[in-house]
Amino acid sequence: MADILDGKAFAETLRAAIAAEVAALPFKPGLAVVLVGDDPASRVYVANKAKQTVQVGMRSFEHRLPGDTTQEHLLALVQQLNADPAVHGILVQLPLPKHLNADKIIAAISPAKDVDGLTVTNAGLLAAGLPGLVPCTPLGCLLLLQDRLGDMTGLNAVVVGRSNLVGKPIAQLLLQQNCTVTIAHSKTKDLGALCRTADILIAAVGRPEMIKGDWIKPGATVIDVGINRVPAAEGKTKLVGDVDFATAAPVAGIITPVPGGVGPMTIACLLRNTLTAAKRIESPPT
Repeated sequence: MADILDGKAFAETLRAAIAAEVAALPFKPGLAVVLVGDDPASRVYVANKAKQTVQVGMRSFEHRLPGDTTQEHLLALVQQLNADPAVHGILVQLPLPKHLNADKIIAAISPAKDVDGLTVTNAGLLAAGLPGLVPCTPLGCLLLLQDRLGDMTGLNAVVVGRSNLVGKPIAQLLLQQNCTVTIAHSKTKDLGALCRTADILIAAVGRPEMIKGDWIKPGATVIDVGINRVPAAEGKTKLVGDVDFATAAPVAGIITPVPGGVGPMTIACLLRNTLTAAKRIESPPT
């Protein structure tokens, strides 16, 4: 049976380290989160982010806008936050209502305050191996892997999923760790056979329990990024990952659960990114 990689416990340790570092700063980092509309899941995420921001000693700036907010109004708010010296990190909660152009909104965020790591500038810095702000979920995956595996040089890594939010950034991060990286997706031929070559398997495809135990190399490390809500007993729902945990856990060497694996790391890494951004803004390298 695989060793369960407890992201919740790791995230608590990371938040404690961030809080200690924030307490030692001569200023207070500030994180602004923008929520447009009334999506229930987004409301919960934003509330959790605000709560944890305050808990580590940072300032939290919440901007809740109605669902019919115009593109012009949202862009104006982003520019206002770009210019605000009290704000070191800006996060626009996705998804946005369909009438808004998310790409243009993200592009308007100052790369120095882009704590989601989604601007083209930060994506380019990551691809070039230069210091930037890395998307939070891939960063969380990397920290979990580094803590458990240490040196990953020469390991085969397969990333299932090619999104800008997770798949592409985690592939870049693993390349920087000297892994041999393959990005797979829905068009990949014989995906199961490819997955079985992986010493490290990252599942970030957004399909409930798609990856079965017989797709996993015995002893492999499996990081399940998927968060899918599926029907359960008595008309209720439950959260499952992209990996079929019941069949994968007996085969893998290390595996993250859902929930309690990668999810808690995302907000912790958002706080880490905000701290990083704040230190760079307040004390830019000479």
